[in-house]
Amino acid sequence: MKHLLRILLGALVVAIALIWALPQWAPAQAVHWVAPNNSGLTGVFAPNQSLSALSLIPVGAAPEHVACDSNQMLFTSIDGGQVLFRRAADGNWSTLGNTGGRPLGLRSDGSGGLFIADAIKGLLRMDATGQVTTIADSIDGQALKFVDDLDIDDRGRIYFSDASQRFDYSQVALDFFEGSQTGRLLRFDPATQDIQIMISDLFFANGVTLGPNDDYVLVNETGLGRVHRLWLRGERAGQQELFIDELPGTPDNIRFDGVDTFWIAMPSLRASLDDIAPWPRLRALLSFLPIHLLEAAAEPASFIIGVNLQGEVTHNLQDQGNAFHYITGVTPCGDTLYLGSLRTDAIGVLPIP
Repeated sequence: MKHLLRILLGALVVAIALIWALPQWAPAQAVHWVAPNNSGLTGVFAPNQSLSALSLIPVGAAPEHVACDSNQMLFTSIDGGQVLFRRAADGNWSTLGNTGGRPLGLRSDGSGGLFIADAIKGLLRMDATGQVTTIADSIDGQALKFVDDLDIDDRGRIYFSDASQRFDYSQVALDFFEGSQTGRLLRFDPATQDIQIMISDLFFANGVTLGPNDDYVLVNETGLGRVHRLWLRGERAGQQELFIDELPGTPDNIRFDGVDTFWIAMPSLRASLDDIAPWPRLRALLSFLPIHLLEAAAEPASFIIGVNLQGEVTHNLQDQGNAFHYITGVTPCGDTLYLGSLRTDAIGVLPIP
């Protein structure tokens, strides 16, 4: 009996030692981080059914984001690298080209083509014939791991996000479980062919948009539910500040309407991520699970907001019971908002409130 107890005690000690040591070999080398205040869906973020008025444009696969040009031609992209366009006149989708990666952020080049933030291939340009040119896929000899979104100033310089230096597009959940905050806002200058780091240490750098007159650039920090502003011109040039923070959702893409509103898509709510922030060892152990199980921890939402030039919420559009959810992009085009999603096979369409 004593011999059995010794064996059981030894096994228990070994098990405890393994559990203690396992995190050092975990896919996510989780670190401690502090979640900003999160009041949830209250106040200016109170629940409503504004998105119940959505109509849909079928795509046939999940469209992560939407772009439009001056002729209101729509562009979108789907998994597998395909970039699609749709003329308003006929309403049918056609293939513009294929990046061979995963195109995410899209911007019209004004000539029937696109500038593309491709999570796998890097910063690209696809012309009106579908020909793809690589603009940048590395910085200082290191491959860009997760190019996410972009915008272009009046000098042709491209501001773009590199979401993570640790994990690629197929491992998004691991970046959140690790919390090491390696995302960056970068700028490519076509005149010098150089890439400059504008902001670093972001917890999953995501949507990028320039403000009025290119005076500043905004970048979404998804993991901490906030948006940063970097001033580019004037007396405050070079200064960085929080534009809006303590968002209850995880800001994904952001787009300026050219007048007075920034539209922000929030595909999921922050609560489940915030709950495990103080537990790095637990997050490390959980990261051994398959990616699809880690992704299941997210709380999908049907949620977009409009923010004015002062960083104040002016539009709160929700419908948490809507089947069109996990909204990753919201693009103003004319008098219409076009919504992308990674969980549906259509684009959402809504008149601008």
